[in-house]
Amino acid sequence: MNLTTKFSPKKLGTHSGIFHCDEAFGSYMLQLLFPELEVIRTRDEKLLAECDIVIDVGGVYDHSKRRYDHHQRSFNHSMSTLVPNAKWTTKLSSAGLVYLHYGHDVLKKVIASDVSDDTLNTIYSKVYESFVQEVDAIDNGIPICEGTPKYNIHTNLSSRVGNFNKKWNHVGEFDDMKAFNQAIQLIKCEFEETVQYAFQTWLPARSLVIDALEKRYETHKSGRVIEFTTSCPWKEHYFVLEEELGKDLSPKIDFVIYEDSSNSTWRIQCIPITPHSFTLRKPLPKSWWGIRDDELSKVSGIEDCIFCHANGFIGGNKTKTGILEMCEKAIE
Repeated sequence: MNLTTKFSPKKLGTHSGIFHCDEAFGSYMLQLLFPELEVIRTRDEKLLAECDIVIDVGGVYDHSKRRYDHHQRSFNHSMSTLVPNAKWTTKLSSAGLVYLHYGHDVLKKVIASDVSDDTLNTIYSKVYESFVQEVDAIDNGIPICEGTPKYNIHTNLSSRVGNFNKKWNHVGEFDDMKAFNQAIQLIKCEFEETVQYAFQTWLPARSLVIDALEKRYETHKSGRVIEFTTSCPWKEHYFVLEEELGKDLSPKIDFVIYEDSSNSTWRIQCIPITPHSFTLRKPLPKSWWGIRDDELSKVSGIEDCIFCHANGFIGGNKTKTGILEMCEKAIE
């Protein structure tokens, strides 16, 4: 669907006062689709009623009326409640609502080349999970984990957007709209970089992971080791494919091996329990942790060892034969 031929809004309404990442992000996406769209920042209901689109204010979510607020008590939507088969249960902010309804067209604008529907849907999901969902969660006050976190993150996009607001002890004039537009520019740069990475770098790696899985019994007789002939962002693809393949991928993969092209040595890396987890499915033997070179070769009984990380998630050997022997011992 080409939105710009069906709908030509002139005014976008959002709230005045302190701005947040979600309405700035939503404004960026809508202005990308409709370059003539003027942003009206107000809480005056009469002025909002004159706007063609309203986000993050007004107490109404109704796509047919182009109203996208999420603050009303009746609102409890997530991607999982509004998109068939979507897995994300994070409550949507105005940014998530705009992305939900306009995201495919936004992505087409950013990618600026012909892509298949399957590719577009894959990028749509990737960008929501890795970029938009964070904005939704932070704006709705959803913690990243249960309990007290061991540390807090103060450099997320929402925090940096918030820094453009007028400081409590600001002296002199302050141009609120200029600050809002600066926030939009920050979001634009980071969002478009994320989309291009997903399209140009992340997505092409999927075929390499598929190829490695198909050849896993050639790599090692256990079927629990895969080899990459080139460095690539493989983790998320692996877990998606593991879910897609289900019982057809049995046993599951425990280790990845690859050649370090910088010095022609080899690496063994352990599969985590999730793409972003530091907990490993099967770490390297604990007796190897933090040991290097000849000492590691002596302890492991494998020639040409280079190192094993102190947490046991990665190790090195001078040869492919040696790295496969490390796999063998690790599987035992």
